[in-house]
Amino acid sequence: MNKTWWKEAVVYQVYWRSFNDTDGDGYGDLKGVIEKLDYLKELGVDVIWLNPCYESPDFDNGYDISNYYRIMKKAGDMQTWERLLNEVHRRGMKLIMDLVLNHTSHEHPWFIESSSSKDNPKRDYYIWKDPVEGGPPNNWRSYFEPSSWTFDEKTEQYYMHSFAVEQPDLNWENEEMREEIYDMMRFWLDKGIDGFRLDVINLLAKQKGFPDSEDPASLSYLGNNPGIHDYLKEMNEKVLSHYDIMTVGEIPFVTPEDGLLYVGEDRQELHTLFHFEVADDMPSWDMKRYKEIQNRWYEGLKEKGTNSQFLNNHDHTRQVTRFGNDGEYREESAKLLATMLHTLPGIPYIYQGEEIGMTGVRFDSIEDYQDIAMRNKYEEEVAKGRDHQEVFEELLPLSRDNSRTPMQWSDDENAGFTEGQPWMKVNPNYPSINVKEALKDPNSVFYFYQQLIRLRNENPVMVYGDYQDLSGEDPDLYCYKRTYEGITWLVALNHSDQQSDLARLQLQENEGEVLLSNYSSPEGSVMQPHEARIYKISK
Repeated sequence: MNKTWWKEAVVYQVYWRSFNDTDGDGYGDLKGVIEKLDYLKELGVDVIWLNPCYESPDFDNGYDISNYYRIMKKAGDMQTWERLLNEVHRRGMKLIMDLVLNHTSHEHPWFIESSSSKDNPKRDYYIWKDPVEGGPPNNWRSYFEPSSWTFDEKTEQYYMHSFAVEQPDLNWENEEMREEIYDMMRFWLDKGIDGFRLDVINLLAKQKGFPDSEDPASLSYLGNNPGIHDYLKEMNEKVLSHYDIMTVGEIPFVTPEDGLLYVGEDRQELHTLFHFEVADDMPSWDMKRYKEIQNRWYEGLKEKGTNSQFLNNHDHTRQVTRFGNDGEYREESAKLLATMLHTLPGIPYIYQGEEIGMTGVRFDSIEDYQDIAMRNKYEEEVAKGRDHQEVFEELLPLSRDNSRTPMQWSDDENAGFTEGQPWMKVNPNYPSINVKEALKDPNSVFYFYQQLIRLRNENPVMVYGDYQDLSGEDPDLYCYKRTYEGITWLVALNHSDQQSDLARLQLQENEGEVLLSNYSSPEGSVMQPHEARIYKISK
């Protein structure tokens, strides 16, 4: 496989509205990101992924774009954004923008025109269908609503939305619309950004004929449909291939075989992808299942394409709460998960706050939650006559707000995030879990992340090394080798609240040097709860 800068990168996701507020309105902003760039540089990350900051009425936290060429007022303005880009580059880092191409806001000028009449030139920029037997064109659900169709009284047709009612899907069969999208992408790339994270990019093509689904709740019929690769090849040929950039596609409902069609180096589509066999499909930690997923994806992409490693982002509960132990072993667990993500094959992603071991949250009432998906699902289930509290408890573990609480900078009021009223409540544990405390403690989760990133920067085996799982069906231990140009590293992880003995796996750890561990004195074959070790094997 070719060596490239983006394969060697460590990416840090900035969910800016929860990152750092400089004007006291309770929302993070781009000036706030600029203020913290030295912090990110000290951590050691290479690439910043910035969530959408385009002009938007903000029904879905910026994923409903009303103008691709302007900056949302909550975030700042174009001048501030340009300063951010320059300051990122001045520090030797790169910036990729989150871009939504499956849908726009219902307030986008295109949709305003499209919905004005059936014969408007922009009508075909979106997906409109006649009623079927007085109801929606088919039985498809959306991610956020019971139906993916909303009736427009004025033109007496339904429009499609894979997400909220306020997020109508674009019609990618319309060549004129596609060309306008490509012009917009060039606008940002010509400004000097270093790539795109492409939101639900595999949803662009729809099933021909829009047939009913046998299982509407699965939603898989929304993605990976015939025509999607034609669109991505065209996008690459006309836009992406002309720039030295990184592209990562958010691609649900894929196997490794499907994934390779998107990121195979011979395919000329995208560079890497987020699949969701873990974050969406594994509700809680399942060691055997996780290893099986990793092994299968490694074999599926080996020497042909590049994977991404993540356990959570702005759409998923924080990793130490969902997949680790956020109580007695919070720090050890946070360090173990970090070790795993930085040493497995693929590009590691750090979601803001993971580097200090931030946890999920539990608020008292549905009124305290902003997550549109959670609130809509709550209303839908309660309307069926279900008990309010039962529904609330059911939705809590996977609420997207678990990861969206404000960044915890200090033990000052509102965790140092804002001097105003925060747009979302701060996690109550901020007095003890915050950046200020982490930077004072040489053994903190922050400095452990820093060491991992430094190791990855200095040792190609972590990037390009072959991978071999040595732990098989073991329910607690995850141990694997990375080998590159005669160098072998062994990673040993005890993902358990109990001690585990490496001796049962008959490994070579006694022949190696411990390069990094999350315990102060790692020795012998017995591993402590949530202990992680990286060995360099002398042979």
